[in-house]
Amino acid sequence: MTRTKVRVTLTVFIFILAAISYLDRTNISIAGVQLMPEFGIGQQELGYILSAFLAGYGLFQIPGGWLAKRFGPRKVLTGGLLWWGFWTCAITVIHPSMAGAFWMIILVRFLLGVGESVMYPSSNQFTSTWIPTQERGKANGLIFAGTGTGAALTAPFITWLMVTYGWRESFWASAAIGIAAALIWYWYGRDTPEEHPAVNAEEAAYIKAGLTGGSKEAGEIPVPWGRLLTSKDVLLNAFAYFAFCWVAFIFLTWFFLYLAQARGVDLKSSAVMSMLPMGMMVVGSIAGGAISDWMSRKWNMRAGRCTFSAVTLALTAILLVVGARAADPLVATVVLAGGAGMLYLSQSAYWALAADFGGPHAGVVSGLVNMTGMVAATLTASITPWLGIHWGWEWAFYVGGALALAGAIAWLLVDPAHRIHHEEQAQVEG
Repeated sequence: MTRTKVRVTLTVFIFILAAISYLDRTNISIAGVQLMPEFGIGQQELGYILSAFLAGYGLFQIPGGWLAKRFGPRKVLTGGLLWWGFWTCAITVIHPSMAGAFWMIILVRFLLGVGESVMYPSSNQFTSTWIPTQERGKANGLIFAGTGTGAALTAPFITWLMVTYGWRESFWASAAIGIAAALIWYWYGRDTPEEHPAVNAEEAAYIKAGLTGGSKEAGEIPVPWGRLLTSKDVLLNAFAYFAFCWVAFIFLTWFFLYLAQARGVDLKSSAVMSMLPMGMMVVGSIAGGAISDWMSRKWNMRAGRCTFSAVTLALTAILLVVGARAADPLVATVVLAGGAGMLYLSQSAYWALAADFGGPHAGVVSGLVNMTGMVAATLTASITPWLGIHWGWEWAFYVGGALALAGAIAWLLVDPAHRIHHEEQAQVEG
């Protein structure tokens, strides 16, 4: 009998959910063109609004991972989608005439971030129970291609809705898409292959043979917090992701406005040109996952996960510096887009290793790694415009390049064979 491919279908759908999550989180970067004059705020205040989302998102990564481990990604992702759909709508009722309107926006964006915090810990909990180790690079590459896809489609989609109807209507449309996706995911998604009626025996056996510790009993296994929080390899992976996210969020939160205000590109052209880095992120994420898996099979995990990621981060640093110094806006966009694509070649490796390290605790390990990344993203959202105003926009990319080099060094120190759940088993057997 032919082996079914339900795991592939579910991975594609999580890619769609990831794209929707980036639509809901980055729409305000585009809407900021209208929102800033309406509320009488500047770039620095918009940076605080962006940081509010990232603060909520980052602070609740570990709780989000625990929820995914305890209740499963099916329920947790459904609840998350409904939650962030509600708060996406909530911002539209805030009016400039209201007392404390700016702080109300801050609060709403923080709560939106809390809801979205479950997205990637849940997706990696799914990966730990559905995706064999040998396919995790490709699976995570596809899932995180949703980052670039959502960000790329956000610029033209929100710009068109904003110009045609208004920024509030663009938020209602974003929320409606997310709510529809939540209902479909709950109908078709399952936490484990054993629970899905469409999975045949051949696919179930293939998945089980390639797992590294994820299981349907994951929610019943206590989290080894001490080993998790003191693991050299988990912490190095988290630091490398800090560097990754610092660079990524320069593009995800500020590139549209960078082109419009620092490079003098008109609004519609800025929307189109800002799609290029996002498109390169999609290509880099998918290609990087495939290359990482191939190198891991051909040589070993160190080559496929660690060395590969270190090289891509080092090349990212070079492209950021060259692009920032380019005089022509189009040349700068192309080179910087190359840096974004190069950065995303390493994207899947962080999450593949988090699933491998964590096994049944993959959601919690992923939450820790992503929380560290969101600390960087929160800082980027506020520091990037500060650098642009006081030092010049090129310095935002210089700082990003320096951190990319630091992340490359961290990758070279990671042991990809480390398994937290194997330590647990050894202690029990001992």
